[in-house]
Amino acid sequence: MIIGIIAGIVIAVGVAGVVFVNQPQFGRIPQGERLERIKKSPHYKDGQFRNLHATPMMTSGRGRLGALWDFVFKKAEGVRPQKEVPAVKTDLESIGREKNVLVWFGHSSYYIQLDGKRILVDPVFCSAAPLSFLNRPFAETDIYKPEDMPGIDYLVITHDHWDHLDYNTVVQLKERVGKVVCPLGVGEHFEYWGFDKARLVELDWFEDTVLDEGFLMHCLPSRHFSGRFLKSNQSLWASFLVEAPSQKIYMGGDGGYDTRFAEIGKKYPGIDLAILENGQYNEAWKYIHTMPGYLARAAKDLGAERYLTVHHSKYALARHRWDEPLKNAADLKEKDSLDVLMPVIGEVIYLD
Repeated sequence: MIIGIIAGIVIAVGVAGVVFVNQPQFGRIPQGERLERIKKSPHYKDGQFRNLHATPMMTSGRGRLGALWDFVFKKAEGVRPQKEVPAVKTDLESIGREKNVLVWFGHSSYYIQLDGKRILVDPVFCSAAPLSFLNRPFAETDIYKPEDMPGIDYLVITHDHWDHLDYNTVVQLKERVGKVVCPLGVGEHFEYWGFDKARLVELDWFEDTVLDEGFLMHCLPSRHFSGRFLKSNQSLWASFLVEAPSQKIYMGGDGGYDTRFAEIGKKYPGIDLAILENGQYNEAWKYIHTMPGYLARAAKDLGAERYLTVHHSKYALARHRWDEPLKNAADLKEKDSLDVLMPVIGEVIYLD
């Protein structure tokens, strides 16, 4: 009797698990023609995408499960703010298209208006995890929703992690997006979610495309990984450089330091604004996120006119103090004498 009850519970849990991971928000692993294109990529080997440099994911010796245990159960001071994080709500529709602006929504989500085009990068307005309670936003930072977005010309996704690609957000934006620009393989999620394949601009590293007259998009490397559940690196992760008539803007995505910053700076001189990852780092995964000691080096390698740091101030995905990235950005400005933008969430930054 008891054995039968236990067996029933195990089966029920197993069935529930299978049903859960087959929900649409988990996306779909590339298949068919897309998979055949992926197999031809020079960055795809032995069944997965690879970084340009050897990149151990975990460096603490404890592995991913050990790191997850520490994240859930190990206490750390100041990981979440005790007070509300400063933020303002801007009516994006009221900003004239002729104005070149940037609005940061916290973490890695931001909106750019550039030479009449509207660009939305890594929007996460609903949930940054499979279960929303696993990754709660800080108080008063979750003030923007999909319905607050105007019509978007280019939706740019740097990789498919939950804190950069939010199923509920992009599905709600589907009818208001012109083109989706993403790394190779990520388009599988969008096609599975009902996006027209003709609207997907899917690029491998070092590929580029003309989005519209005067708008050239370069897909460039990052040093990171991908995946929405158990199977990693089936789609690519990337940074992007958009060359518009008036400005060049580099969108760094996630990734640890390596030679790519200097190589990009040399190949594409005159970058007007570089948007760099700064936050959710840890010595246990020091190669896949930019550690504070390398932030200034990455910025100087790129040689941009101005900088904005992101990947902070909304979620706690690491054990550093929540405001440490803000101090890192202040150090770039004060100690390294770089022109660093430090807006609050929702503030309009004029790019001209």
